Amino acid sequence: MPDAAAEPGTAAARNAAEEKSAFSHPAVGPDSTAGYGDHPDQVIDFYAPRGVTGPGEAAPVVVVLHGGSWRAPYDRRHISPFAGFLAERGFAVASAEYRRGAEGPGSDGAGEPVAGRWPDTFDDVAAALDALPELVRQHLPRADARRTVLTGHSAGGHLALWAAARHLLPADAPWRTDRPAPLRGVVALAPIADFEVADKLGVCGGAARQLLGDGELFAERRPYADPALLLPTGIATTLVQGRADVDVPQAVAEAYADAAAKAGEVVGVTLLEDVGHYPLIDPAADACAVVAEEIAQLAW
Repeated sequence: MPDAAAEPGTAAARNAAEEKSAFSHPAVGPDSTAGYGDHPDQVIDFYAPRGVTGPGEAAPVVVVLHGGSWRAPYDRRHISPFAGFLAERGFAVASAEYRRGAEGPGSDGAGEPVAGRWPDTFDDVAAALDALPELVRQHLPRADARRTVLTGHSAGGHLALWAAARHLLPADAPWRTDRPAPLRGVVALAPIADFEVADKLGVCGGAARQLLGDGELFAERRPYADPALLLPTGIATTLVQGRADVDVPQAVAEAYADAAAKAGEVVGVTLLEDVGHYPLIDPAADACAVVAEEIAQLAW
């Protein structure tokens, strides 16, 4: 019996159609892949810029962090059409993989796989970003690493915001840096940007609480993981959010922007009417072109 919530005309039905479109594109293979560690998931795919930059002109670098609720079934392949789309727009692209939750169902034996691994997911993103400058020199010779923009979708949007705020982590955090990352900016797409609000809304099946751990662990680890507690970054940041997003609602992005404002930092928020969660990374959607323009405004 079909779920009434997914009947034609409902928000669930539109979300399902948008997801189907985003996932309908064939995977786009990278020009090269390099490891930043020994685990099979510690790799970065590189896409050379195509078509837009002139001869000898260096292209900005866009670092892509995929989403998927930090869960194992969702890897970088689903965002490879988006990476290819950015390469066609003249960007040099680095799409980083990272360790996600364990394979198989959650601890209750049913439902979706567990979200993320603590601390492995954070170990990997930090290591990938630290290794990136040298890997870009090796694999993207037409790229200008001085013009790097970090982007990510959904859970990847969280990781992008977090990676740009490592210099604000508690002093005992293993991922802390002594200075801000050398980024032109961050463009976070429907990010899980505020863990308190995401937890209250049950975003992605309670993924944020699964990532950090339940009970006291959630509160103890939030200062090390929640972008809304790591402000102001001093790095230009834009959030792109669909108003019709039912997976990561607009309230999550707005909570992060409000927290930034209270910390004395202005964060741009681009709200797209009649757009849900997936068009932001769907090359067939107008929203994807908006995302590319937001990246270009920071990169160029």
